[in-house]
Amino acid sequence: MISTSARLLRLVSLLSTRPTWTCRELAERMAVTDRTVRRDVARLRELGYCIESDPGPWGGYRLGGGTRVPPLILDDEEALAVAVALREAALSGVLGSDQAALSALLKLRQVLPPRIADRLGEMDATFVHTPRPEGPQIPPGVLLELAAACRRGERARLSYRDHAGRASVRDVDPYRLVHTGLRWYFVARDVARDQWRTFRADRVVNVQPTGRPVELLDPPDPALLVSRGIASVVYPLYGRVRLPHPMDRALRLIPPTIGAHHPDGPDATIVEIGANDADELARYLLGLGTPLRVLSPDEVREALLRRTRELSEDNGGGRSPQ
Repeated sequence: MISTSARLLRLVSLLSTRPTWTCRELAERMAVTDRTVRRDVARLRELGYCIESDPGPWGGYRLGGGTRVPPLILDDEEALAVAVALREAALSGVLGSDQAALSALLKLRQVLPPRIADRLGEMDATFVHTPRPEGPQIPPGVLLELAAACRRGERARLSYRDHAGRASVRDVDPYRLVHTGLRWYFVARDVARDQWRTFRADRVVNVQPTGRPVELLDPPDPALLVSRGIASVVYPLYGRVRLPHPMDRALRLIPPTIGAHHPDGPDATIVEIGANDADELARYLLGLGTPLRVLSPDEVREALLRRTRELSEDNGGGRSPQ
């Protein structure tokens, strides 16, 4: 039999994964009696966790905002500092795992007392984040709302603008957030079309819960769906380059969401990359900071040489300083 402390931690973990649980569901998941669940809920409330409940056989428990920060224990300033740090980690990728930072922030924000949550909201409204190179700006609140929608397990109403700026509103069944290293994508089932879709998070205007629970049957691999969606975009120009690196190193330099990779012997890789024009692709290739050879087309090779000459001339063209 597990200790009371371990059981309480298990109960908190379960309550944070779904919007609501019945007493019977919690008892079955934890292999205890209904009476034990009720006692454990009372203990958690004494520790500062705000656990709301609905009466009746179909009622349930849900984790709400606390009146004070529950253990660790953190004071107000410490809780705010942790929330801000997690938000910055999610937006900057400094920890290398944006998903983990965002998930931790969502769990913490769910139990923050209103006085701290309000302060964090004020900071969200006033802070401006410089986007990553070639990356779009995403308001922190939008990213958190999308993450919360994925955790609720209920249908949502999505306001969205496509690449042409056209606005639409649709009902979706949220599933996952996927980060490609450059952009965030929201994976959800489009109810009207009965199709799994990917939406760029920076184009989301708003997402509102509808209160209607949904059960996702046979959901797709979210990362694979995003990769295929990006790869299926048709560009007006495609370039082929040869990298003097084996496949694993080439994949780290150019993610599979950017180009299609083919081995060229054990120590080289050919990558096909789409772009809007030759100059755009030349800028991207220069930014890789690695030796490469443009195989085709000629206009990309010429654009790359032109930019290289301009860079050389701007820095003295190899002449000795006077």
